[in-house]
Amino acid sequence: AQAIWLKPLCSTPVGKARPPAIGIREGPLPLRSLLAAMVVKGLKKKVIAKGKKQMLKFSIDCQQPADDNIIETKDLEKFLTNRIKVDGKTGNLGEKVTISRDKQKIQVSAEAPFSKRYLKYLSKKYLKMQQLRDFLRVVAPN
Repeated sequence: AQAIWLKPLCSTPVGKARPPAIGIREGPLPLRSLLAAMVVKGLKKKVIAKGKKQMLKFSIDCQQPADDNIIETKDLEKFLTNRIKVDGKTGNLGEKVTISRDKQKIQVSAEAPFSKRYLKYLSKKYLKMQQLRDFLRVVAPN
C-alpha cells in the first residue's frame, strides 16, 4: 500500500538556518502536534482487461492532528471536493471521483486517471491555507 504522511519540520540540514516561524497560532502548539502524522494510502495499479474500469483508492489519515484539534477533517474533505479537477474542471467530480469521511480518515476513490502526487499537492495546499505548512509535512512513502 502507498501512503502520504504529515511529519513535523523539526530537523534542519547542516549549515542551513531554520525557516522563520510564520503563521504561528496564538499560544503554543501541543507537543503531540509536532509529532502528528497525516497518512494518505493508496493501492498499486493493477493490469485490468480492456472492458473493465480501473478503480483507484486513496485514504488520508489525519488522526493525530485531528485529535489535537489542529486539522478539521470536515474542512479538508470540503476543500478536496471543491478543488479536485476531473477532465480539467473543478467541481466536476460526478461519478468518477467519490470522497467520503470516516472520523479522521478521508477516502478518495476514482475511476478517472488520478495520481497520489496530486492528492499530496492538494494536501499541501490545504496546510498552507491553514498556516500549518511550517509545522507539518506531507510524506508519501512507497
